[in-house]
Amino acid sequence: MTNTNGNFNPFDPTGMFKGMRDANMDAWSKMMIELVNTDAYAEATGAMLNTWLTTSGPFRKVMEDSMAKTLEQLNMPSRDDVTRMAERLTNLEMRLDDLDAKLDEALRPSQCGEK
Repeated sequence: MTNTNGNFNPFDPTGMFKGMRDANMDAWSKMMIELVNTDAYAEATGAMLNTWLTTSGPFRKVMEDSMAKTLEQLNMPSRDDVTRMAERLTNLEMRLDDLDAKLDEALRPSQCGEK
């Protein structure tokens, strides 16, 4: 529709459609910004989210129980098992670091009277 100078280009067959698309997208963008910035939209979105969270809670609990039983039957660790193992490994790593530091300190030559 227009070239880089802003002039109309009659040899660009898609220029008119691009211009219409851009104008339409700008109009939709402005309308959606105005819509989502209203209190009514925030309240409606909040109500839908509360409803979804309320109804999905029991379903999620059933899924977690079902998954735990399935993993147990397959002799596979659950998320809680993996988390507990990670905590134990972290604890062991911290103890090893402490022992390493104490060993380094014990093996360091005494510098009490030496210069």
